[in-house]
Amino acid sequence: MPPHKIHPDLGPLRSRMHEIIFEADTRAGKLFDLFLAAAILLSVGVVMLDSINSIHTRFNSLLVAAEWFFTCLFTVEYLLRLYSVARPMQYATSFYGIVDLIAVLPTYLTALVPGFHFFLVIRVLRLVRIFRIFKLANYLQEAQLLKQALNASRRKITVFLFMVLTLVLVLGSAMYAIETPQSGFTSIPRSIYWAIVTLTTVGYGDISPQSPLGQIVASLVMIIGYSIIAVPTGIVTAEIAIAMKKEITTQVCPHCSAEGHDPDAEFCKYCGGRL
Repeated sequence: MPPHKIHPDLGPLRSRMHEIIFEADTRAGKLFDLFLAAAILLSVGVVMLDSINSIHTRFNSLLVAAEWFFTCLFTVEYLLRLYSVARPMQYATSFYGIVDLIAVLPTYLTALVPGFHFFLVIRVLRLVRIFRIFKLANYLQEAQLLKQALNASRRKITVFLFMVLTLVLVLGSAMYAIETPQSGFTSIPRSIYWAIVTLTTVGYGDISPQSPLGQIVASLVMIIGYSIIAVPTGIVTAEIAIAMKKEITTQVCPHCSAEGHDPDAEFCKYCGGRL
């Protein structure tokens, strides 16, 4: 999308705001993304510092002021995003729209919840503000590339996970038959838990086979685990290589907020709206 292009459904001001806020092909769009990314990191840092008792006690007023500053900043950003799209409700109910709302809502809720006995609830609401870190993915082109690769490989990974699930069910059932309850294999679900821990090479050690046959099976599961870990990595890597060859832009549909359009695209590939 060339700079300053006026979208017929938005008008001059909203078109310009949409270009700056949602896209990164222009200098203004890149600067906006850099500013938002820095603000997100700083706001998350404020939340993390506030969880340290010594810092919270000493700099409580400063941290509260900083939190309200970032909350107001992200609130304005959220409202501008709704204003600069043709279908505000569609963006509000999208993944990033919900994340944007979650990033600001807890601060307002903590101000409305009265009483010291609600302190634990307030602490939980304050932790939800960490969701702001997910907003970073919306400002990085590399994140869009990774998202496309994961989306393209989802069917292969789903089939792979189904095979892994089948494998742990078989292995867990086999170990339940081989081992005794004294070894920790008291039920098939617990044996399946052991199979998952062993297959993923985590190895907590809370359950371990004691019989020679069980140890042989465990050894095979460990060896299989190394090969299984490499499969999803190879699938995603192959899709990333394919995605890198495709030239895409940061152009965002003003109707449905979809991304990943071709440079010469005039209409959205998802909703059919004019770009």
